[in-house]
Amino acid sequence: MTILTPPRSDVVTSPFRLFRIEVARVHRLSRHVARITFTGPELSAMTSGGLDQRVKMIFPLPGQREPLVPTGERPYQALRELPPDIRPKLRSYTVRAHRPELAEFDVDFVLHGGTGPASAFAGRARPGDRLLVYAPNAEHPHGVRCSGVEYRLDALRGRTLLVGDETALPAIGGILAALPGGVQAKVYVEIPDVADAQHLASTADVQVHWLPRRARRPGAALVEAVRSAPLPGGEWYAWVAGEAAMVTTVRRHLLRERGFHRDAVTFMGYWRYGRSEDEPRHPDPEQD
Repeated sequence: MTILTPPRSDVVTSPFRLFRIEVARVHRLSRHVARITFTGPELSAMTSGGLDQRVKMIFPLPGQREPLVPTGERPYQALRELPPDIRPKLRSYTVRAHRPELAEFDVDFVLHGGTGPASAFAGRARPGDRLLVYAPNAEHPHGVRCSGVEYRLDALRGRTLLVGDETALPAIGGILAALPGGVQAKVYVEIPDVADAQHLASTADVQVHWLPRRARRPGAALVEAVRSAPLPGGEWYAWVAGEAAMVTTVRRHLLRERGFHRDAVTFMGYWRYGRSEDEPRHPDPEQD
């Protein structure tokens, strides 16, 4: 098997396509987070919707210099159908920043040792390391909202609530950067340690609450904070992402106890406490 750019028919029709990329720079934001900048000549054909833009990173198996994927008109589909022992590992990530004029984008990785393919890769990443990304295709007519973006600017009515853990922090940063001035944003972020707090640039009126996890179960601090959060009158739009049980609990609280309309809550379970999964549990971008 070799890595090939998908044929023209697939490029034109698919909202996502495979891109060959390599590490350009690695920057440690904190003990638990590394920001990796990726580049590659094919990225001139990649686009992004900003906000919480989702892509799939494809990592090589042990002993491989780069991931090997099947050729053909739908290489991503064929990759998913490979036997587990030869299938490259896939993980969903948020594009933290996209600079198309430089043919590069940033992804923030949570570092938790070598227990998963993404964390293991990020912990040892060096310039020149190669992998693949399944990302939005610039030649596809994405419409108002790019494929792989979940935050709904069209649902925003002046006030927004953002809730997430460190895995959702890149998306929260992207959302805040895109919010127009005059919007009120109340943000709750659970992080491993107080040193993992970041500067989040925005022209909106933003109030960020950093919640160090310490020894508590993931999500517990977020659930407690949201339950006691003052959400004064007016229409709110909520976006909740991170550990699956936390997301479910917060969503139920907003719907049943705070009176949020179902259409005013967007939610994604990025991971599940105590469970290691080879595939993320949210929809594939190909289904958007």
